[in-house]
Amino acid sequence: MIHYHGTPISPRSILTELHGKHFCVSHAHPNDIAKCCEIGQSVMLDNGAFSKWKAGKDTDFNGYVDWVEEWLWPANWCVIPDVIDGDTKDNDRLVRSWPFKRQSAPVWHMNEPTSRLVGLCRDWALVCIGSTVMYGDPGSLRWHQRIDEAFNDLAKTFRRIPPLHMLRGMAMSGQEYPFASCDSTDIARNHNRPQNGARKMADKWDGQQCPGRWELRPLQQSMKPLGQPADMS
Repeated sequence: MIHYHGTPISPRSILTELHGKHFCVSHAHPNDIAKCCEIGQSVMLDNGAFSKWKAGKDTDFNGYVDWVEEWLWPANWCVIPDVIDGDTKDNDRLVRSWPFKRQSAPVWHMNEPTSRLVGLCRDWALVCIGSTVMYGDPGSLRWHQRIDEAFNDLAKTFRRIPPLHMLRGMAMSGQEYPFASCDSTDIARNHNRPQNGARKMADKWDGQQCPGRWELRPLQQSMKPLGQPADMS
């Protein structure tokens, strides 16, 4: 599992301390992009839809395209624009109009049909999973049941679970779901606490891995809620 550490991370000396790590840079807060591309193994280019949605702003589709065009270096990848409160037609329209067919990942929202997730996994090398208001409490029984259902349907369709990225999903590190990657702004928000340090936090997260396979799970036997609070920011 690859852990993408969200930015902005300040001061700049702390960001530089994380050289060799993987980073997530949002189009809504792009100031660290050049430095992350300079020192990081790879960079996830986030469309910033969630931040802009919370701020009541529309996604600048053309501006995001131009930004991705500049920073979609060989090791990097980008999240295809999505509509947080839209329907599947809105999001499918954005996926179809996206000009970069490689190094790009569409978003499946957990309130959408799992058939859409299966279809996206057929067409794209990586698919992101995004929580919604209905499934906004990772670790809850409802959240586990929905993710169990999604992984069950994927396991029935594919020989191996396709690569999946859990958006704001660092809390899933070391858990039972075979995610390929995740991201979080945990370090950006909490590195200045006395007991923390940016490099120490990154190493701890990076050392927590997920299993490589999924066994079909009866939905009525879904996992109980996790014992620790989930950090999905």
